[in-house]
Amino acid sequence: MSDTVNGSVARRRVRTALAAGAVAAALLAAAVPAAAPATARSAGLVAAPVPACRGGQLVPGGAERLGADAVRVTVVNEGPTACVLRGHPTVALAGQGSPGSARALAVVREGGVRSVVLPVGGVAQTRIAFAPVLGEADGYCASGIEPFAAPSMVVGVAGARLQVAPDDGGNFAVCGTVVRATAFRPAS
Repeated sequence: MSDTVNGSVARRRVRTALAAGAVAAALLAAAVPAAAPATARSAGLVAAPVPACRGGQLVPGGAERLGADAVRVTVVNEGPTACVLRGHPTVALAGQGSPGSARALAVVREGGVRSVVLPVGGVAQTRIAFAPVLGEADGYCASGIEPFAAPSMVVGVAGARLQVAPDDGGNFAVCGTVVRATAFRPAS
């Protein structure tokens, strides 16, 4: 009987030790991101989280026309470190080319938001669409309201106001005070 009692005690101790080892392994696995390289995971190293982008590290990359009613605006991370950009831009047209005399536009947010990790030099983009001005030089709005044209656009991102001009040297001409914008995403 003593062998049976001692044997069951020994088996319980082995099970307890195995369970404790499994818990420790699970805690370690949760602490190290799965995306970390295998060598970092096996060494127990954990990457620091990437901070949110700050306006001072983002600069305008350009405003490419996408037909008469949209523009693709890009921003570039000029560092000094990688950052995460998330969300939709704010938009204004800069009257007389000056951010100080900007005309704020309401932004209808399109699409889901996701985090975009921008390494130093990394580029993110948003698509901004608007009701276009119709006709030639003295254009008109289908709605009958007065069109508004400006040589540049002010895009609010990460607390900064970045001024961009169309890549073709023309003006931004819009009807109304509402635009649609996608969330920032990696440049393609």
